[in-house]
Amino acid sequence: MKKIRTCVTPEKRFLYGIHKPSYTVCNLRAGKKIERLGSIADAIGSEAAQDNRENYPDGTLAISKADWIFEIPNPFPFRGTTFIDQEWAEASAADYRRMSLPIKEQVSLTQVLKQAGVKSTLFDQLPSALLLSLATCSTDPLDLVHLAELSCQMEKDPTGAPVGLAYRRTKHGRFRPIILNHTLFEAVANNPCLPDSYKKVMVVRPGAQGGSEIVGDWPGNGDTHVFEYLRRNSYIASGHYAANMADDAIRYAIKELSLSDMQGLRHLYYQRTYIRLAEKLGLELPTVQKGLTPEQLETLRQKIQQAIGEQDISSMATLWGWNFGFDFAASGYRLHASHQQIHQQYAMIPERVAAYAGDPDNSCGELPAFGCGDMVAEVIQHYREQYGADFFEDYIACIKNNRRMDGRTDRESSLVVWQDEQVMLFVPKAQTSQWELQLMALDDGKGKAVGNIVEADPAVRASLDKGILLAQKALAGLGARMVTSIEYPKRIGRKGELGQHLLYAFLPRLPKSPGAFSEAQLRFINGHYPEDFAAVCRQQLANLE
Repeated sequence: MKKIRTCVTPEKRFLYGIHKPSYTVCNLRAGKKIERLGSIADAIGSEAAQDNRENYPDGTLAISKADWIFEIPNPFPFRGTTFIDQEWAEASAADYRRMSLPIKEQVSLTQVLKQAGVKSTLFDQLPSALLLSLATCSTDPLDLVHLAELSCQMEKDPTGAPVGLAYRRTKHGRFRPIILNHTLFEAVANNPCLPDSYKKVMVVRPGAQGGSEIVGDWPGNGDTHVFEYLRRNSYIASGHYAANMADDAIRYAIKELSLSDMQGLRHLYYQRTYIRLAEKLGLELPTVQKGLTPEQLETLRQKIQQAIGEQDISSMATLWGWNFGFDFAASGYRLHASHQQIHQQYAMIPERVAAYAGDPDNSCGELPAFGCGDMVAEVIQHYREQYGADFFEDYIACIKNNRRMDGRTDRESSLVVWQDEQVMLFVPKAQTSQWELQLMALDDGKGKAVGNIVEADPAVRASLDKGILLAQKALAGLGARMVTSIEYPKRIGRKGELGQHLLYAFLPRLPKSPGAFSEAQLRFINGHYPEDFAAVCRQQLANLE
């Protein structure tokens, strides 16, 4: 049997490789072209010419004691392998400030034009690339208002405040906003520094982004307010739902997001999932068009759990994700698949899908419908077959027993960022994003792993909500502006994999780590030890307190 590739071991210790390179290079270059590079100043201020002769060595090259490279198989083989450069990691360990991004620069073209005595009508003459760059980088509301009005046709009240957009009817009878520059519109509408009155009419007000129906909300009490939208023609079969902060609770930054907001976003996810399962199980549904209270939600969850134990239903799975942050390159390349308005998306995945082989009208069988949590289940199965042990039991033990890869005992060694009785927020030993965090649901207090949100009681759900928020707060505190978050759930019902824990991954996108051929091969390059990043994240959470 092929050995499973994972850093988790039944010995409760992480296992990884270290490359300690020492090698020779046969020099096949035929000639030299020595050229002046420029000049270099010495300690007494005189200058000497600097050339490139070091680039043309003679003979065979002997490379001795090159940087060590740590190779850490991901706990989950389908997520590849992480490589850490010792020199970079040592530099980060010596100075934690390397693991942060600079505060966003203050940018104002309006002020520059004013100081130069140039009229603001210059905005109208800028090429598209400069307009787009300004729309994403400016921190001046005056810049952004000008750009917003260049991007679309707006309606204003007598005071000049925006009250809506101008619309036109399509040949199909639908109405669409008159947008003059779609890319500019999208970029400026998602800049946090745009005044809220413009955000509201451009993208936040219900209906501004199309005809998606609002089918739920929470709770609209003046403190927080979340709408649930149906995306009926979705890239996910049977549609998906989006929980968006409402137009009277605009949130564009993680620092603005409260625990109440997060609880509202997540409540709609729990509620929609439970309602859909109750329909499938034939349970009694609410008769009044009104959302469920937390108490009603828990009662329904318990009924679902009981019915699942009595009925043999297809094993569905949840799908949950969150793309926070937005950016465009001046070249027009979109850098993240989201808009800045905080929102989360969720859906349900069936157990199987009809299979076809060239004739779309006649099925020839079935295929398992893909859910990312199924790959976790496969790892558990293979690990059990190979070692006769429980994967997550060993994985959690590895995290608790963690030791630094550099062997030092005078530095932080814990991977745990925050933990309570229900969940654990930690830095994975093998990060697939340089700043990846993960959140794991623990046991339910009775020795049973919590594998999905149907198995999560109120205490677990509350801890999950808090853990997700703390993960985002820690990353935002370090300067992360774009974070993809995903859920790895166990299948719902008796076919779910025994011992599978619910897991969330938070994957920041960093400016100098765009993803290239290495990442396409599932080779993830890191410049710090995971233990040091955990320490930095703990510092951020301490700052919140």
